[in-house]
Amino acid sequence: MDPSLSTGENPDSNENNPQEFESESNSSPSDSLGKALSTMLTNVIKDLDSKAQNTLNSQDKLNSAIDRLTRELDQLLEEAPLPFIMQHAAKISGVRMRVSSLNSVLKSIQKRVDNIDQLLSVGMLQGKKTLDSSSQH
Repeated sequence: MDPSLSTGENPDSNENNPQEFESESNSSPSDSLGKALSTMLTNVIKDLDSKAQNTLNSQDKLNSAIDRLTRELDQLLEEAPLPFIMQHAAKISGVRMRVSSLNSVLKSIQKRVDNIDQLLSVGMLQGKKTLDSSSQH
């Protein structure tokens, strides 16, 4: 009588079939590496696919929200009196001009700081050269 039948074990399992176990253990390292890489890539692709689907769903929700806000803004603009809109448009334009002016001032300051930094760097290099030449004499 077959011992695997008396214990209720599967006679096709690797433990009870030494030839199959031996053939699996003799598989080349490249086969094992290939299987491992395939499994890893499958998991990564599934994860990326899931994240892409989540992103798509999020983009759909965002698109719906933008459409809703656009409709509400259009309705608000239709109901708002023209002088009210013009007054706020003038305020926004004024703020934009001030921001642009501040940006120009900041760029000018940045150029000055860069020039000072460059002058200091050149001065330090010349100072080192002077010290080096005087210490050699």
